[in-house]
Amino acid sequence: MKNFLFVCSQNRLRSPTAEQIFADDDRIEVSSAGTNHDADSPLTDELIEWADVVVVMEKAHRSKVRQRHRRTLAGKRIICLDIPDDYSFMDPALIRLLRTRMARHLPKGGIARAPKR
Repeated sequence: MKNFLFVCSQNRLRSPTAEQIFADDDRIEVSSAGTNHDADSPLTDELIEWADVVVVMEKAHRSKVRQRHRRTLAGKRIICLDIPDDYSFMDPALIRLLRTRMARHLPKGGIARAPKR
């Protein structure tokens, strides 16, 4: 099973939404963090070490992650979903976008269950 770490700026809207909607997918383990120092859950080397795949929402996040955690990222895959900060937490449009953009990056097989409400 692969560990996916979702990253946005504040860890309040996009990455926690991604974490929640993929939490019940039995193909992966998930967590989330933010690049800003005042994020609800700031990105750490320990989280990057845990992750097999780091999924960022914007190119700016990818740059910050690479600058601040270069050594820890060695051999890690970084995916940029290009999702702007235009959505609220659990916004149905954001959920559709996350599912669509993540589909090709998820392991094949297994069951992708709908999130619990």
